[in-house]
Amino acid sequence: MAIGEIINYHSARGKGFAVRRWLNFAILACAALPIVAGLGVAPARAEYPEKIIKIVVPFAAGGGTDIIARTTAQEIQADLGKSVIIENKPGAGTIIGTQTVATSEPDGYSLLMATFAHAVNPSLYTKLPFDPHKDFAAVSLIARSFNIVVVNPASKINSIADLIAEAKAKPGKLNFGTFGIGTSAHLAGELFNAMANVKMTAVPYKGAAPAISDLLGGQIDVMFTTVASAASLVAAGQLRALAVTSAERSAAFPQLPAVAEAGVPGYAAESWYGLYAPAKTPAPVIARLNQAVAKAVQSGAFKQLAANEGLIMVGSAPEELDRYVRQEEERWRKLVKDANIEVQ
Repeated sequence: MAIGEIINYHSARGKGFAVRRWLNFAILACAALPIVAGLGVAPARAEYPEKIIKIVVPFAAGGGTDIIARTTAQEIQADLGKSVIIENKPGAGTIIGTQTVATSEPDGYSLLMATFAHAVNPSLYTKLPFDPHKDFAAVSLIARSFNIVVVNPASKINSIADLIAEAKAKPGKLNFGTFGIGTSAHLAGELFNAMANVKMTAVPYKGAAPAISDLLGGQIDVMFTTVASAASLVAAGQLRALAVTSAERSAAFPQLPAVAEAGVPGYAAESWYGLYAPAKTPAPVIARLNQAVAKAVQSGAFKQLAANEGLIMVGSAPEELDRYVRQEEERWRKLVKDANIEVQ
């Protein structure tokens, strides 16, 4: 029986006002149901992450940054519960890979493993296709490190003093491999040129791996490479280490002098690894990633890297990465200008 018929039926039987009032209320309630259903209750936002996360490495596979990125991916995917993959996009002094992330959806599924070049490129390029601050959201400063000066074991250069003497005897003839213009391997070498009063020629590559390959093959003379890219080769006797670029000796390589004590007083150059997301990535996503990184740097895998390669593990808050990179920008701007370093 329809509701309207029920009202007429009860009215005819004289059940009175109370019944009619209750039934009228029922009609209004039923009529309102489609409206409420139409409005609906917003579905709960799914927990991040829901799908595979990609970390873009703006260098070729096999180098120091690639090693750090893959270790990070391995550790954070265990905490996040989703796969984290690496995509190598080398070229243009890290600009190609960096721009890929700058223009990605700000949803936390495309991340950038940034390095030294992220802080230096603004001094090298009058116009970048992205703003290193406005187009990115900092996640965490993962680690800081120094570089290591290495040569081919067949080289007659056995020390920093030998390197200086050879460079002075052959101005412009010695060459050092870099990961690209403005990378730590490049500016560490240029700083050496400036402070040791020598002239070696920089040879840019798309990453540490191809540069080291040419060093092993004798095509280049020396590298100021990241420790992560060279430590295993030094241990295996495939490369000869001359010194570390930290201000003082490292506990990871106690037998190696710092460049500063080996003939270039005051010399110090540092590399670093920081994780970024595109700007406007939701704050809860940044917080979740930051939490995963903070846990990752305490893992056995990273502790092993720290012990073997002298990495200083950080796992900072996002704002600390921002502050650190701005300091690095200021620090290297003068060298870029004084050394007249230009992008060809």
